[in-house]
Amino acid sequence: MVSDRAYLKGARVGAGLERLEAEVARIMAVLTRDGSVRVEPAALQPSEVLLDLYGEDIRARAFVTRDDAGEMMLRPDFTVPIVEMHMRGGSGAARYAYCGPVWRRQEAGSARPREFLQAGVEMFDGADPAKGDADILRLMIDALGDAPVDLVTGDIGLVLAAVEGLSTDPARRAALRRHVWRPDRFHDLLERYGPRQDAAAEARSDLLAAAAGGGTGDLIAAAGSPVGLRGPDEITARVARLAEEAMRPPLDPEEVARLEAVLNVRGPCPEALSRLEDLARSSPALGPAVAEFARRLDAMGALGIDVGALAFEAEFGRTTLEYYDGFVFGAVAPGRPDLPPVASGGRYDALTRVLGGGRSLPAVGGILRPEAMVALIEGAR
Repeated sequence: MVSDRAYLKGARVGAGLERLEAEVARIMAVLTRDGSVRVEPAALQPSEVLLDLYGEDIRARAFVTRDDAGEMMLRPDFTVPIVEMHMRGGSGAARYAYCGPVWRRQEAGSARPREFLQAGVEMFDGADPAKGDADILRLMIDALGDAPVDLVTGDIGLVLAAVEGLSTDPARRAALRRHVWRPDRFHDLLERYGPRQDAAAEARSDLLAAAAGGGTGDLIAAAGSPVGLRGPDEITARVARLAEEAMRPPLDPEEVARLEAVLNVRGPCPEALSRLEDLARSSPALGPAVAEFARRLDAMGALGIDVGALAFEAEFGRTTLEYYDGFVFGAVAPGRPDLPPVASGGRYDALTRVLGGGRSLPAVGGILRPEAMVALIEGAR
């Protein structure tokens, strides 16, 4: 029906709309209580920024149009345009709050909404990142109110630190970092750089021998007419990279096992911290990230958050937008597979550097989905 909206029936008119507006007002009262400035980025955003960040994959998730201003996208979220606005404006400490519609393309026949409300807060402040993480989580918990959700936290920074601890070349570490947010591809690379490396080199032995003897061009010519978009120069460069990779030693199995042990850490936050501290003793690269985790828990406890009851999963957040690079969290509705996470967010320091032209500022934020909140609360009555 035309009066329906994401997760809610009849919420575009009359009592249904009033009910949703009351929930939005309650959420925004919480998100602005610390003096956050209300902000509303334009609904149409230049596609260039999002394409630079995520590549062509973003086209599958965003509505794209074009006019004399160039290619534009209906905003798929608020964080990127707010970060861009803030970094262009001087990049000092600031807090922003917002609520408005976002749009996401879905596959044909999908029941997932193409338009839904997103309320949230973004905080730019490098004075004390651990306290900033705790402040955002406290706001999100208070904004969730009595909603029946399970809260889970994670830390992408721990995963990135574990990758940095691998004693391999920078190119391999960079490839693994790039695919942290694509777990299947990430674990495939661990296999390819480790136990499958010798088998892959054996399967390419003729190709690698040709590269070693300068005969790649002859091999290309013997293959017949070109197929696909890559020309001889690109193919030759790719073969050279494969030959170089085959000469590198495989990943150390013990180091990979320690990395996978980090990814497998889960449980109440204090237990997770203890396990991570044990792992850091044999992997010094983990030390700073584990210490920051400990500081974060202390800051959360100081704000009255029961960290003993707070769940931690090291894998959490690895399939969301790639700009999170530290603390992450989500609030999921148990028994409601029809609803997305009702709240989510995290730290995205690296994003400020990308959008700030090299300047950076520690930043963290969180979002809530008001329509999903109303659907969850009413369904629990």
